[in-house]
Amino acid sequence: MDLAQFSGPQLALSKRGWRVYPSSVVEKDGSTYFLARSDEEGRGNSGARVVGAVLGVLGDVASFDGVRHEGSGTLLCPLSPANAAALRKRLPWLRPGPLGLQTSAGFGDRLGLATPGHVRSVRQFDAIAPVFAQQSVRENARTGRTPQRVMDDATWGVFQEGWRGPWGSDADHLKTPADIESFVAAGYTFYTIDPGEHVDNGAHTAPLVALEAMVRALPWSTLEDTLEGMEGRYLGRSFDLEGVNLTFERETLWRAAAKYGRAVAHTAHMYRHLVGQMRDRPFELEVSVDETDTPTSPAEHFYIASELARLGVHWVSLAPRYVGRFEKGVDYIGDLDAFEAELVQHAAIARALGPYKLSIHSGSDKFSIYSLIAKLTEGLVHLKTAGTSYLEALRAVAQMDASLFRGILGFARERYREDRATYHVSGQLAQVPVPDAVSDAELPGLLDQFDARQVLHVTFGSVLDRFGGRLLETLLEHEEVYHRMLEAHFRRHLSLFMT
Repeated sequence: MDLAQFSGPQLALSKRGWRVYPSSVVEKDGSTYFLARSDEEGRGNSGARVVGAVLGVLGDVASFDGVRHEGSGTLLCPLSPANAAALRKRLPWLRPGPLGLQTSAGFGDRLGLATPGHVRSVRQFDAIAPVFAQQSVRENARTGRTPQRVMDDATWGVFQEGWRGPWGSDADHLKTPADIESFVAAGYTFYTIDPGEHVDNGAHTAPLVALEAMVRALPWSTLEDTLEGMEGRYLGRSFDLEGVNLTFERETLWRAAAKYGRAVAHTAHMYRHLVGQMRDRPFELEVSVDETDTPTSPAEHFYIASELARLGVHWVSLAPRYVGRFEKGVDYIGDLDAFEAELVQHAAIARALGPYKLSIHSGSDKFSIYSLIAKLTEGLVHLKTAGTSYLEALRAVAQMDASLFRGILGFARERYREDRATYHVSGQLAQVPVPDAVSDAELPGLLDQFDARQVLHVTFGSVLDRFGGRLLETLLEHEEVYHRMLEAHFRRHLSLFMT
């Protein structure tokens, strides 16, 4: 560490074994704030333990809890929710906000350690707005984290790296009104509504007689509509959208309504609940129907967007279920020509009925389609990633602690059959070697193998239950290795959106 870059209290801390993160140092309104790390320990006024990474405050320390460091006079504060909230009040750039229609990328972080690497990766891409706090309800349940913890971990990472630009926070895959409250309380600004459980995939192939019954059984009062009113808006009309022509025959309309009508009603209900919770606080909405069994046709996309708009829902991005397969942790699987042909239509609909962004869920590692998506959407796109940062953490562990990685790999193989149940994956356990069949030097390479990536990806919850403490300890000990890996990994992602 170059001590010449520090002065006064920071220099005193550095000389006593504390490692000050240079990019975190901020002087504002007569006070100085920075992040430091040490094995030194103490207790704050409320009994909070001060160890490991701490917030240093010099000057106005009101509202911060910590202990004075002898020799520097700095208040050393644990990275607690209360101290994170106090720091966000002092430094406004640590508060997330809406990002609008700018090309954006979400960086899920299942361990709470990845944000510094995410920040580094996005720095050279001014055209891409980052979402640094992103976690789904399902992921929080499996990791034992809370919306507040995810927000605070992202805050500390943004602070550590000195990020001053706008950034967002995504309450991902919300299914019920009860899911919303804790994210609102934690200050999230981007809410992804997932009405997938209300999508009727049977409508995709149901015979006409059954289809009519499904349409007549829709919750018309909740939709504030009638069958006759709906048909009057679509039948016999042709919609020309930038050269994409959509015509609704009765069967086409019925299939769209039977498949997505209840999902539209549920989304409107969730949106109105969210509006009531947020009151006058600004927020953005994403609508996601990607985790369903059948693709969303352009006509169905048009129906969803038109009906949501009729019900007064405002959204910034929408995630259809695209053709092909968007499996976890691997590249796109499917016919690229078919994907391109439908994406042209989806993008035209999004521009004509919004404009709004198309969202790509399970979007990490889809390198074969990024440039195509950026081109056809004209930058109106949101990329959502999550598990790939966890996989890079395992790559770092494979390099730094072969024994730990072997334990994780063996346990993941045991858990795969059960843990894969809630994911769309096709990785074959038989293609993943047993731990002892791979040399230490070959272990990191497993993170480039299709089947091993998926086995390791979907078992994260079980692995964290068993190995979480050792995994975090190893990554903290070698955090620079992990952050460099993340930086390189996501630069590869983001660079393809700039071509």
